[in-house]
Amino acid sequence: MSSSSLHPMLNMAIKAARAAGAIINRAALDVEAVRVSTKQVNDFVTEVDQQAEQAIIETLLTAYPGHGILAEESGNEYGNRNSDHIWIIDPLDGTTNFIHGFPVYCVSIALAVNGRIEQAVVYDPTRNDLFTATRGRGAFLNERRIRVSKRTMLREALVSTGFPYRPGDNLKQYMAMLGDVMQRTSGVRRPGAAALDLAYVAAGFSDAFFEAGLSIWDVAAGSLLVTEAGGLAGNFTGEADFLEQREILAGSPRIYGQLVPVLAKYSKFAGAGDKAAVRQSLENNAAESAPQTEEGQSQEDGKAE
Repeated sequence: MSSSSLHPMLNMAIKAARAAGAIINRAALDVEAVRVSTKQVNDFVTEVDQQAEQAIIETLLTAYPGHGILAEESGNEYGNRNSDHIWIIDPLDGTTNFIHGFPVYCVSIALAVNGRIEQAVVYDPTRNDLFTATRGRGAFLNERRIRVSKRTMLREALVSTGFPYRPGDNLKQYMAMLGDVMQRTSGVRRPGAAALDLAYVAAGFSDAFFEAGLSIWDVAAGSLLVTEAGGLAGNFTGEADFLEQREILAGSPRIYGQLVPVLAKYSKFAGAGDKAAVRQSLENNAAESAPQTEEGQSQEDGKAE
């Protein structure tokens, strides 16, 4: 799709994403000189995140001064927070990758109109890959129409995910969920930039993506890419109202449908019975993996009461 036939708001989002990408690429030439701050343990922000975000906001609000902004680093500090049009921005998704020089990161911009995502851009500045979507008009990579993969068997699927990294994340439950998925698929990958993971599902490079703990700016643009490419997106139980629920599953329809029953019991919306079964399984696994004493008892069992 040529730029002349794009929705004008999508064209403006592309302009903003490319401006941010230019800032990121310049900084990547000497990434060790970039100043890094810690928002919380293992959660970083750089001066590049902030500069890229400002470039995006200035571009969008110059064109549409009455619109609202929801951005990862500045929240809703800019723009009209009561507007029907809200731009949802992640200026550098994959900051940890970026500060290590690992070239998997992107710019993510989505436009929500009355709460529904209508426009989406995910831009990979390292490869100059531009993923775009307008609701009802399909998804594109560098102006070429993209579709989700045609694989129908979960055992043949390549699935991407993200690992827990924040204090308080339930690592044991996540590892159990990961194990459930790994033994049913041909492979699991963890690239480290959720918006790009979703774009890759839309392009058919992978068959599905799942992750818990994500914010709306991580998934807004990528989820529209997936659905406009013929895929499905929802929470782990398959419900479509997922944007602010901090869990997402996206994939081609057949693979998505086979992953829902695998992941549903790990959802925060799972029934009490499923949650109890998961807890019991984790407790059983912990007991089985406890170090054994010479008498054959686990060290936990052998403690004096």
